[in-house]
Amino acid sequence: MTAYHSKSVSTWPAMDGTNKPKGPPPPIFSGGMEARISCSEADIDAAQALRYRVFFEEMSAIPSPEVRTRKRDFDDFDSLCDHLLVIDHAKNEFEGVVVGTYRLLRRSKVPAKVGFYSAGEYDLSCLDAYPGEIMELGRSCVDAEHRTRPTMQLLWRAIAAYVFHYDVELMFGCASVSGTDPADMALVLSYLYHYHLAPRELRVTALAERYVDMCLLNKIAIDPRHAVADLPPLIKGYLRLGGFVGDGAVVDHDFNTTDVSIIVKTDLITEKYFRHYERERREVPLT
Repeated sequence: MTAYHSKSVSTWPAMDGTNKPKGPPPPIFSGGMEARISCSEADIDAAQALRYRVFFEEMSAIPSPEVRTRKRDFDDFDSLCDHLLVIDHAKNEFEGVVVGTYRLLRRSKVPAKVGFYSAGEYDLSCLDAYPGEIMELGRSCVDAEHRTRPTMQLLWRAIAAYVFHYDVELMFGCASVSGTDPADMALVLSYLYHYHLAPRELRVTALAERYVDMCLLNKIAIDPRHAVADLPPLIKGYLRLGGFVGDGAVVDHDFNTTDVSIIVKTDLITEKYFRHYERERREVPLT
């Protein structure tokens, strides 16, 4: 694993939407952990190495020959995205290793003829007319030893800071349920369909050739408490933020998962971050 050096930051993002810095948001520290946006090829390489270990070695996804040879999970979208890193500095004050990552792609950074990664599974045309900045989330993973509440809280704090920094109004992406037989996850898929289906104007739909019906059980047959208990933690996190799901699941045999589309308006995220930022700013003495 690769060691990194932290960067100190002495400026805060503007609060009124004007004169915001052009660079990424400042890093966030919590104990011996740091969350920040990648700033070098070495950063991206470390994120790709972590993704390979989690997706292919731990979760038994099927790698391409080149991915297997390089032992890195990579694709052409990596060069377009910002890579959020969680870094463990437990070794000493300055060095650490990447133990968590998220791939973030804002619409303003996507070439017109390229589109988003999840367009390979879902028709995203209903999002085209959405005003303001939108952002695709993807490739999220955390090292097995660091799947703790503090690590996940730090990851979400960093996403909130990023959303606030770039005025992102809508987030979307694919979240996965382990396994490739939808019948095995009928309770989860049906619960999401009946209780969290996106409103029509935001309801992305699985591509016709990949569409899997999520409405496998009648609503009256669903115990919401049992369904929520079976949800993957990442999907639970999105739902707590008021997230919705699109219409249709998609089976991904290469990654041994069944995917659902997640759509989250960022109102709750930015409001929570604003309160947190204001509290911290009042506590920082002027110099």
